[in-house]
Amino acid sequence: MAEANVASRQRRRHQYRSRGVEAFVAKNLLERNFQPTAVNQVWCDDVTSLMVGKRWYHLAVVIDLFARRVVGWAFSLINDANLVSNALTMAVGVRGAPAGLMFHSDQGCQYTSQRFQSELLKHGITQSMSRRGQCWDNAPTERLFGTLKSEWVPAKGYSEIEEARSDMTNFFMRYNRIRLHSYNDYLSPIAKELQAA
Repeated sequence: MAEANVASRQRRRHQYRSRGVEAFVAKNLLERNFQPTAVNQVWCDDVTSLMVGKRWYHLAVVIDLFARRVVGWAFSLINDANLVSNALTMAVGVRGAPAGLMFHSDQGCQYTSQRFQSELLKHGITQSMSRRGQCWDNAPTERLFGTLKSEWVPAKGYSEIEEARSDMTNFFMRYNRIRLHSYNDYLSPIAKELQAA
C-alpha cells in the first residue's frame, strides 16, 4: 500500500443512539421468547423497503407470533410513525386489542415516537423493544421479510405503487392461507390458528 501510495479508509461505526433528544425506549419484555401459547399474546412489527420505479416504498407488517400470521400491514413513501400506526390500526381492526397484548419492535424512531406511543396507549397494548443493534431480537419478522423478498418480490422491483400494493396484499393472503410454515408443523398460519381454537 505504501509503494502504491494507497491509504486505508475505515467506515465509521453506525450510530444507534440519536444525538438529539432521547426518545422513549421500552424494555425488551419478549426476550426472544418467540413461542406464545395462544393468539393475540404477542405481535411483532418491522418495516422493510421495496423498490418501486426509482424510489423506495416502505412496508410495515404486524405478525401474530403464535402462528406467524400477518394481521396488519401498511405502505407509504415515507417511513414514519404514521406508517407503523396504520399497520397497527389494521391489526387492531382485524383482531381487536385483547388485554395483555404485547407489541414488539426494534428501537426505530417510528416506534419511539409520541404518535405511536399514543396509539399503543389508546388500545392498552404493552410495548417491548429489541435491544439496540440486535436484529435477532425480532427474528420472526425478519424471516417473513426474507421469505417475501426471496420468494415473491420481482428481482427488478415494481414499476408502479398500485402494482406493489396489490402484489403485497396477494402475498399476505397467500402466506396466511396457503404457505406451509415449518414453525407450524407445516401448516399455514390460518390452519395452525384453527387447529388451536
